Amino acid sequence: MPVGGRKQPPVATELENATVTSSLSGREWELPGMWNRMFESRVLSGYTTSELARISSLPGGESIEWCYGCGKCVPVCPVDLVGEYGPRKLHRKAQTGVNLLGDADLWMCTTCGNCLRVCPKEVDMIQIMPAAREAAVTDGIMPPELQDVFEKTFRQSNCLGENPRRRHAWTKGAGVPVRILASDPRPVDVLFYVEDYWSYHPRGQQAAQAFARIADAVGVDWAILGAEEKTLGDSQRTAGEKGLFEALMEDVVATLGKYTFNRIVTPDPHGFNALRKVYPTYGHNFDVLHYTQLLAPLIDRAEWAGSVEAKVTFHDPCYLGRHNGEYDAPRRLLASIPGVELVEMSRCRENGYCCGGGGGGMWLDGFNSDRVTERLSERRVKEAAETGADILAVCCPYEVSRFEDAAKSTGNEHLKVLDIVELIDAAMFPR
Repeated sequence: MPVGGRKQPPVATELENATVTSSLSGREWELPGMWNRMFESRVLSGYTTSELARISSLPGGESIEWCYGCGKCVPVCPVDLVGEYGPRKLHRKAQTGVNLLGDADLWMCTTCGNCLRVCPKEVDMIQIMPAAREAAVTDGIMPPELQDVFEKTFRQSNCLGENPRRRHAWTKGAGVPVRILASDPRPVDVLFYVEDYWSYHPRGQQAAQAFARIADAVGVDWAILGAEEKTLGDSQRTAGEKGLFEALMEDVVATLGKYTFNRIVTPDPHGFNALRKVYPTYGHNFDVLHYTQLLAPLIDRAEWAGSVEAKVTFHDPCYLGRHNGEYDAPRRLLASIPGVELVEMSRCRENGYCCGGGGGGMWLDGFNSDRVTERLSERRVKEAAETGADILAVCCPYEVSRFEDAAKSTGNEHLKVLDIVELIDAAMFPR
């Protein structure tokens, strides 16, 4: 009550023990006085902030100190939806002295970028996680699956450990001529950088062959490097192997310097991100497009000999969408295909859900299996199936195999997973 113009604090009478009876169930609870003291202001102590200082001192790790614990990042984090994880939780661990370099949580982030999209302080896990992982890798700390991928990449210049001489074997089944610059080094408009999964994975090779037929039909002047191509290494970089990435980049730039071309086009959003955002920080600048950006303005040239009578939903790749702002080119291509009815998932475009393949996650499903209730790809396939779609369309080489496996493991075998170029190819060249 105000006394003499001043508000007086209430006088609390604390009992050492009290009994409270529920008005609903009639149950009684014993509440000792300690419950009241739990709501008093307390200073946290008994830990060191040295770990937070260590992460923030790493080049790229500075923004971890900017977090003020609002928690907006946690509900949008795709990993938190299937496990106990989130950027704020990672910050809290570092804040209370947990050694993040030796913690399994260090490898669970897929660098999808959704936390940065909503963070009011711009805490940038896209920079923090590669920096912390690089420190861990330097100390020899990494999941065995990643070490295997790093070794394969070092030896064969691709994450699958395949023979470089087989990089262009897929061209034999394309049905159209594919020019290889080593054999025909004349200037070319588009240097098509195929990357690993379209070069070697059976399902990726089918998409590469579809692209070849489409590019030939719409009049693109293009060529590939063939056996000279090496992975652009962006996923290895975000997984912590910056040194390997830089060595690959030097070789890639040296190879590109041998030829004359106007643009680089790639089907891999991660490679696209490397060429567009990372290579320029080292002084290497190229005009680069994702294949959907190349084909979208040319799709009016397509001559449709058939149609795809299906309801289709589309998964936005994190590294094409949130990282690089491209949402419309894939949808323009899908809308152009006769017979396609496009239906969106509830999480799409800026708030699209992650497939789990980024940041090295492509190779860490085994490592994460006992840390999540389901794979991110399984969660996404369920969301796609809920739309009633017949086909889940993708435009990232990681996603076809991930989602096909997830469709089987979740009992959604009826949901076909196809790259956009496969859908275009099916309507242009029906079989």
